Amino acid sequence: MNVTLDTAYWLGLLVSVVLPVLVGLVTTRVTNGGAKATLLLALSTLNGFIVEYAAGGDGYSVGTAAVLSLVAFTTGVLMHFGLWKPTGVAGKAQDVGTKQPSVSGV
Repeated sequence: MNVTLDTAYWLGLLVSVVLPVLVGLVTTRVTNGGAKATLLLALSTLNGFIVEYAAGGDGYSVGTAAVLSLVAFTTGVLMHFGLWKPTGVAGKAQDVGTKQPSVSGV
């Protein structure tokens, strides 16, 4: 048995790992968790359909794209709670672009 995956599938999986950080970069700490989850779901769905399109092959399969979207979303959620949040990366992504109070010593 020989299992091979196209490069598109591997890139899609890599994108799935980084999607939670991307969601953190475009949202703020006060953004509702449901809105963040919805954004992650939308980006994961887009990722799944783009990966299926990029993979080429015999034809475009909407079923495969839907499964890839589900895998991308699940991977994103697991990465958020398993790696990005405990290591503090999620919090640092949320802080990018926020105004930090200036400290003046004068």
